Amino acid sequence: MTPHAPSHSASPSLPMPSSLLDLAPVIPVVVVSDAADAVPLARALVAGGLPAIEVTLRTPAALDAIRAIAGEVPDAVVGAGTMLTPEQVKDSVAAGARFLVSPGWTDVLLEAMRGSGVPFLPGVSTTSEVVALLERGVREMKFFPAQAAGGTAYLKSLAGPLPQARFCPTGGIGLASAPDYLALPNVGCVGGTWMLPEDAIAAKDWARIEALAGEAAALSADGTPR
Repeated sequence: MTPHAPSHSASPSLPMPSSLLDLAPVIPVVVVSDAADAVPLARALVAGGLPAIEVTLRTPAALDAIRAIAGEVPDAVVGAGTMLTPEQVKDSVAAGARFLVSPGWTDVLLEAMRGSGVPFLPGVSTTSEVVALLERGVREMKFFPAQAAGGTAYLKSLAGPLPQARFCPTGGIGLASAPDYLALPNVGCVGGTWMLPEDAIAAKDWARIEALAGEAAALSADGTPR
């Protein structure tokens, strides 16, 4: 799939790798309540070493936040999360999202994401869902909710019979548990919110968020500190 460059801004300076899972060891999962926070928040994450930023469509400010980051933070690779409908797919890409993430999938949603022109991670939590996506030619997926759905033990069990599937586990993961996930052969990166404490965002303490992002970015692909 060809990465999408927002038409309203210059081409992003950070190129998309061949795999979305190879952008960074951690993808921050961001809930933006105030679109005015989007740009300084994204700049703090990028400065800390986390360029891939998933803005979830859980608030009315989400699309404006994606639009602002896409237009004003060229070193960020901004994506849209909590994809549930084809309309959200269309609106997110129009706002400048360069990747899409869903908590689960249906054939209708999958085809909308496939037709969007940007990389996407459909969510799975069972072996049958993984097999169904492999059958449809999709090899990169979000494993959600990671901890509740079986955590590292479950993903490790999938690696034997389904080695072609790669995952971005998200849900209940923190700095302490992330290395265990990243050490698995079928995990490319993890998603998380631990570098985005609500009190830091409320206080607009971007320096603290940058420092926490730096700790997360210091995790290498195999789960050991760099």
